[in-house]
Amino acid sequence: MDSETIEKYRQSGKIAAKALQHASKLIKPGVKLVTVCDAAEDKIRELGGGIAFPTQTSRNEIAAHYCPEDDDETVYQEGDVVKLDVGATVDGYVSDNALTVDLGDHAKLVKASREAVNAALKIVKPGTTLGEIGTAIQTAIEKYGFAPVKNLSGHGIGHYSVHESPSVPNFDSGSKNELVEGQSIAIEPFASTGAGMIQESSNPTVFMHVARRSVRSAFGRDILKDIESYNGLPFTTRWLSRKHGIGKTKFGLRELVNAGVIRGYPPLPDVRKGLVSQAEHSVLVFDKPIIITKLDE
Repeated sequence: MDSETIEKYRQSGKIAAKALQHASKLIKPGVKLVTVCDAAEDKIRELGGGIAFPTQTSRNEIAAHYCPEDDDETVYQEGDVVKLDVGATVDGYVSDNALTVDLGDHAKLVKASREAVNAALKIVKPGTTLGEIGTAIQTAIEKYGFAPVKNLSGHGIGHYSVHESPSVPNFDSGSKNELVEGQSIAIEPFASTGAGMIQESSNPTVFMHVARRSVRSAFGRDILKDIESYNGLPFTTRWLSRKHGIGKTKFGLRELVNAGVIRGYPPLPDVRKGLVSQAEHSVLVFDKPIIITKLDE
């Protein structure tokens, strides 16, 4: 990885971190979820970045992928465990970070995922195995009596790529695959009071373009034209409905899903409805790792 690429990752990470901190301060009982997501994305643009994926704010048993539509009236409630996941790009180079805001009495749960990501970051360097990363995360979470979410993982990040290899486990997977110099990865532990396993629910609002195929309707073609401008990165319903209207957007998205052109990513609840916390940083793998989403770096 050359110095120019490193600098673009640094800039991307700084923007993502500032947007995350800015929007997280707005999370309070009575505030609409869509207001917080818009605030994060507006801050990314204000700072000169691109949006790597739709900002997601998942509450309580939902671990990830809750992204409000434009007309979503849902507000944060007293007692909520709120995840906020924000990503930015600079010239296509992706950064990804997340935190949890406690609106109740869940300080230990929030601390568990935060300590887990920090424990993993301490051992990041070329030659560290993915199994060792997972063990560090699992140990930190289980110390507080919670379960790491085993079927969610950290991941590689790249150029116009939010999720790529390697998959970075949140438990002792036994993987002997080693980190290599110059890799860019996101470490993303989730701690649960429940099963430590998630499942897909329904009604996705986050999508990604996965195949090029002909589309029959004019609605579908109009929607697809905008989707192609996202350069293969994830997008959300409200971005399109604000331009095309909700009816046309949903019709077009349904056609594109049925044709296999796009794929939906629905919200992911814990299978036993346990509360879930999340923490995440993006890091470049070197003997002295560069944590691009830490503002004090």
